[in-house]
Amino acid sequence: MTSVKFHSILTTLERVECPTKEHWKVNGTVAGKGLQASRFEYKYYVDEGRARAIRDFVKSYLEPDEFLVKFGGIGYPVCSLYLDSSGLLLYDQTMQGQKNRFKLRIRFYDDNPENPAFLEIKRRDSDVIKKKRAAITREGAKLVLAGETPSVDYLYGSKRTMRAVDALDEFCYLRDRISAYGCNYVYYHREAYVSPDSNQIRVTFDRQLEGGVYVPGTDLAIPRDSARPKMEGVVLELKFTDRFPTWMGNLAKDFNLQRTSVPKYVKCVDVLKDKRVLKSPGHSIPTT
Repeated sequence: MTSVKFHSILTTLERVECPTKEHWKVNGTVAGKGLQASRFEYKYYVDEGRARAIRDFVKSYLEPDEFLVKFGGIGYPVCSLYLDSSGLLLYDQTMQGQKNRFKLRIRFYDDNPENPAFLEIKRRDSDVIKKKRAAITREGAKLVLAGETPSVDYLYGSKRTMRAVDALDEFCYLRDRISAYGCNYVYYHREAYVSPDSNQIRVTFDRQLEGGVYVPGTDLAIPRDSARPKMEGVVLELKFTDRFPTWMGNLAKDFNLQRTSVPKYVKCVDVLKDKRVLKSPGHSIPTT
């Protein structure tokens, strides 16, 4: 299957406007606002005691993001369906620590079929993270997962941007290149803080990581029957563009933070394999 470029569609979108907030709402909140195309992400494990102290430190520089405010400061659900080949190529690349790799996932925040899902391409180029994202309808997500040729009709809302069209097209191109299918869900609760005057700095605390099985052809849904991988604590992520902020350096020093790798997708694949429940369409994934 070959992904078709959108040259004619792009021509018709020469004067598109950015989507309004109404087009991006998830339960009354704008999803994906202010995403950075390229940034650095430093990850750490911390225990709950240090997480609370770090939160207090961070609040001197950042403010709760809009989702956190909406959910009363207790964290909000994030669910992603990861795509991979039948042989788990993208899983293997992460396990091997390849410096230049990518992930394909469809992210959503609830089970409401009227709300958008988000196609995401996450590329790693050494320490630099680059993302492309497009809001699509839930029906569009099912068609992408079924391997259909991309269409501008998959995009969410009445206004479509060239950036969204490009992200959709590249996502489907990469899907076809590795023959990727919906593999499994990755679900967790996130507590996030952002800079008040820009989107260049972000700090997140992720808890309650769970992996869930995806059944091909079904609607996107937060998994009810899930498995929890063993974690070494709360996952702290410091995210920034350009230079590492001085105050983040002080934070890392004061709390003796040690950078580590926390591949959520890999951990969820492993726990589901251990339970012998993870399969891809037409293929049983080895459990040994």
